[in-house]
Amino acid sequence: MKKWMKLITFLIVSTFLLAACNTEEPETKAVTGSGDSDSYEETTIRLAYNLPQDHHIAKGIEQFAKDVTEKSDGAIKVQVYPAGQLLTDKDMNQSILSGGVEMGVNSSTLWASTVPAMGIFDVPYIFTTYEEAGEAINGEFGDKLRSAMEEKGAKVLMFADYGYAQFANNKRPLESPSDFKGLKIRSIGDIPSEMIKAYGASPVFMGGGEVYMALQRNTVDGATSGTTAMVQRKYDEVAKYLTINNYAYLEFILAVNQDYWNGLPEKSQQLLTETAKETEDWIRQQAKSEDETTAKQLEEKGMEVYVVPEEDLPEWKEAAKPAWDAFTKNSGDLGKELLEIVDQQ
Repeated sequence: MKKWMKLITFLIVSTFLLAACNTEEPETKAVTGSGDSDSYEETTIRLAYNLPQDHHIAKGIEQFAKDVTEKSDGAIKVQVYPAGQLLTDKDMNQSILSGGVEMGVNSSTLWASTVPAMGIFDVPYIFTTYEEAGEAINGEFGDKLRSAMEEKGAKVLMFADYGYAQFANNKRPLESPSDFKGLKIRSIGDIPSEMIKAYGASPVFMGGGEVYMALQRNTVDGATSGTTAMVQRKYDEVAKYLTINNYAYLEFILAVNQDYWNGLPEKSQQLLTETAKETEDWIRQQAKSEDETTAKQLEEKGMEVYVVPEEDLPEWKEAAKPAWDAFTKNSGDLGKELLEIVDQQ
């Protein structure tokens, strides 16, 4: 009888143990997204950029990373490496193309060495308003640039508007192209250098962090940059004159390694694309606001500001024609197509 009782007890205990085991959740790497019954596949994205963290593009990128992580409930982790912590701007593009980093932000000027048509944003007086630039980027113009980048191995996730480029100098007010004659001007790329030469000045290449000292020591007479950067780098302390002529609408690109992108689930791609679009729109609004605010700040700090009248801009554009010629020569058929699209707007 005791043997039968032991056997019955064993069977009851075994049954409870089996039932308990069957209620355990299986291990998984899928995480449920907010407000969605489906789940996101876990991945970690390294995102590098070189701009100062208080720049409006940097603020947008930081928010983009935070939003993606939160919307995926932590499944898609975006690790941000700001202000050149991981890569220099010179190393950024190759690292993205080779897969050394999944995502990175760099200027369209530097991407022009890989896709020459990206130099379109440096061509003088292409876009006269922020709205014009946004319309082009969101249409056929932007699609052609995205396709050209994908052919090289990088997907454009976002066009981040830096704002318009202007001129600061120590010698005299620059009220016409002829006023540039004999000056040494820090340039930001090959196309702007062609314009500077066409205006009669000598372009000088140097990093943004070197300009303050160069102006202070008279190594250069002036420099071109956005007014946001001029405020951040305290140009008002070492330069007297500011000319607002909105000659180039500077862009930064948030690019993703194409192979990495192709390996992401469609759901993850959709989340990244939608969040990038929201961020792109915010950055464009900030670019306009920052340009206006920082130009006023420079004037308040003592710089003498000259705004080129709209009726004078055709003279500045005509004098810059060699820069247009240099772009079409380097960018081939795609460059010509982009110029035609802009002319039709």
